[in-house]
Amino acid sequence: MSSPAATPDAPLEGGTRILATFAVSLATFMNILDTTIANVSLPAIAGDFGVSPSQATWVITSYGVANAISVPLTGWLAQRFGQVRLFVISILLFILASFCCGLAQSMPMLIFFRVIQGFVAGPMNPLSQTLLLRSYPPSQAAMAMAAWGTTVMVGPIMGPPLGGWLTDNWSWPWIFYINIPVGLVAAWMTWSLLAKRESEKVRVPVDVVGLGLLVVWVAAMQFMLDNGRELNWFESPEIVTLAVVCGVGFVFFLVWELYETHPIVDLTLFAKRNFTVGMLANVIGFIPSYATIVLMPLWLQQYLGYSATWAGLVTAPMGLVTLVVSPMVARVMHRFDIRFLVSVSFALYGLAALGRAGFSTGVAPFDIIAPQLPHGLAIAIFMVSLTTLSFSGLPPERMAAASGLINFARIVASSFGTSLSTTLWDQRASFHHARLVDAITPYRQPAVEAMQGMSGIGLDPAQSLALMERTVNVQAYTLGVVDIFMLAALVYLALVFLIWFAKPEPAAA
Repeated sequence: MSSPAATPDAPLEGGTRILATFAVSLATFMNILDTTIANVSLPAIAGDFGVSPSQATWVITSYGVANAISVPLTGWLAQRFGQVRLFVISILLFILASFCCGLAQSMPMLIFFRVIQGFVAGPMNPLSQTLLLRSYPPSQAAMAMAAWGTTVMVGPIMGPPLGGWLTDNWSWPWIFYINIPVGLVAAWMTWSLLAKRESEKVRVPVDVVGLGLLVVWVAAMQFMLDNGRELNWFESPEIVTLAVVCGVGFVFFLVWELYETHPIVDLTLFAKRNFTVGMLANVIGFIPSYATIVLMPLWLQQYLGYSATWAGLVTAPMGLVTLVVSPMVARVMHRFDIRFLVSVSFALYGLAALGRAGFSTGVAPFDIIAPQLPHGLAIAIFMVSLTTLSFSGLPPERMAAASGLINFARIVASSFGTSLSTTLWDQRASFHHARLVDAITPYRQPAVEAMQGMSGIGLDPAQSLALMERTVNVQAYTLGVVDIFMLAALVYLALVFLIWFAKPEPAAA
């Protein structure tokens, strides 16, 4: 590809702008889809490679960690190679890594290629925002962010139904092969439409020390979260060592970035009140959101007997609601206080979590679908309004750095939420399992009647006990996931109040 001459960032018009929006959004959707498309396929992947479902979650977290580490490099890479060129290169490398993931013959091999896939995908999200904002006039920036926000939040939601259908009807490698035609179309359209709008290339030094410290503390944190459950947390010297490395690395990273001339992360953005509050709300809000997206398919398949396809379908309606509502929010948001809109989104998140907190082993599919509707509405309001609030008061030249930092924080929060939720789920299930087993004694009439009923259908004592253990496990893990939904509702309630510490400027609309 030859380097085109840089041209002024005049907004695109008409059909060209629509096609460019579609191309950039398609690439972003493909990238974000891969954060959750493997969720419902984890049992199949674990079965093929002979590992536990909890070990298979590395397929998700390895992608997230590599993605988070590469996002802060976006600014330097874009200046070095140009925004459009870097975006297209990222898409093509992502396609190649996806193909290698599908060909993986072992769990370590799959995790290795997922790390590469996540790393090359890092620049795609921040650049997609930048390219869209350059394509729209300032008066329609909210519409550009609505298009971007829709793909960012619908992608994770549509991942489970698509991944489930591909796994049930084809095989799990197809969750990666599907990226190849989509990515090729996105790369071709993006280069055809935007190559002449390439940004100016500038050679600037890269913050090697800052990048190294970032890799150290993020990797240590993720290893600690992923292995803590199996190693009994801080009773293990390995976990203690990882915690110390993570903490010390994070402190050194903060100090270095504050005094570095060309920092990989611009920490001075936190001096802006709206950015700080928006960042906190983003991080805290994403943790329970991704916990829900990860745990729901696992619970439905492992303990309620859902197929991968059906586990995806009952969680899909929230994506449809988000897709329909996001453009409407962008059109009317200027009529409201941004803080009010963000508060409404968190209240809707909490309402959805409370609905899920009423689940039981006998929950009907319609009852599972019902909370997805307020959840989808919450996502539509959350993305557009909170992004606007976070950027309120920032000069245009600092928005790229702010966008990269917000994306980095979201990715870390999603990985943290995935690891934390699976660990907490196991702990709460063990707690409920112990309490339920205490109630099964020869002196409790329900237990005696249950054993007699199983004996009456021809089961011997060993088979009866095995069936009862399975029943207890299903109940324990259901109670455990309900506990997490209730905790999520409390977190969202707290966020309703946190957002009012922001003070958006009138020009934010």
